[in-house]
Amino acid sequence: MSEYMIALDAMGGDNAPQATCAGAVEALRENSGIRIRLYGREDVIKANLGDYSDVASRLDIIHTTEEISMEDAPMLAVRRKTDSSLVRAAMDVREGTAQALVSAGSTGAVMACGILRIGRIQGVERPALGVLYPGVEKTFLILDSGANVDCQPKYLSEFGLMGAAFMSSVTGISDPEVRLLNNGAEETKGSKLYKEAHQMMKEQKAYRFTGNIESRDVPFGKCDVVVCDGFDGNILIKLTEGIASAMFGLLKQSLMATTAGKIGGMLIKPSLKGFKKHFDSEEVGGAPLLGVSAPVVKAHGSSHATAIKNAVFQAFNMIKGDVCGKIAQGMEKITASSAEAEERMEETK
Repeated sequence: MSEYMIALDAMGGDNAPQATCAGAVEALRENSGIRIRLYGREDVIKANLGDYSDVASRLDIIHTTEEISMEDAPMLAVRRKTDSSLVRAAMDVREGTAQALVSAGSTGAVMACGILRIGRIQGVERPALGVLYPGVEKTFLILDSGANVDCQPKYLSEFGLMGAAFMSSVTGISDPEVRLLNNGAEETKGSKLYKEAHQMMKEQKAYRFTGNIESRDVPFGKCDVVVCDGFDGNILIKLTEGIASAMFGLLKQSLMATTAGKIGGMLIKPSLKGFKKHFDSEEVGGAPLLGVSAPVVKAHGSSHATAIKNAVFQAFNMIKGDVCGKIAQGMEKITASSAEAEERMEETK
């Protein structure tokens, strides 16, 4: 079995380095195909690893002297803090020492590292952050989830390709269904941006696009990839999280209001725990940054060890499934389709 090296930013995240170190050891113990490089202050990392002698042969510690904080301006920090744990990890990915990057640090800094230090896949205009969501029918990917607030139609078309490549490689779906978030199912609905994006997505031949999807249908998991700009995607995700949290709170209040409710609550408690786990972000791991030339996973800032472990597993699956290679191949098809469309337009003039 091949071993893949994951570069893990040990100092990124609210619970670092305890969570990152513990998550790294857990990942190594559960998957023999993984090697990990931990980047950060060596003394601090070693103090938080505990007894890892059973996996020590597959764990390297790379000493760094700087850290990128949430207060740092992302682009500036990535350019100036060249010995930070995040930048050093990204540079090793670029140079091929590691095959993927995982960090729970600043989203802006992770994106900047992906673009500036690792580099975009040829033809990709804007890398995007995806979020895996548990739907009623199936788990699906929302792309973009907040990286690109202002988009052009071609960006959205590219997001469709990235999402399809990720879902086919990581989840094993043979022919992912891609739909465009809109305020109506009809092709004529939406703003100028979404109408033009719809037409571009309809004409391309790199992935299966089946039209628009309304926000009320998104939570049911009626497709594999939901495409939108980062502004709409971020609102959709946070609103869904807020509603879910509010519903759990209201249910708890109702059950605790009466004696019968308390008894009923005790009876259904095991089922509720399983239901709540279904929506637990720790089980997902992180958000893939798609469009850069190597797998990058942005774990949630508040990640604990389980989330870090699962983010590492997600990066491992992205390498194994050759997500970046599939995106590159799809971009060639999209570029060819665009060139053909331009030729047809020239001929009709």
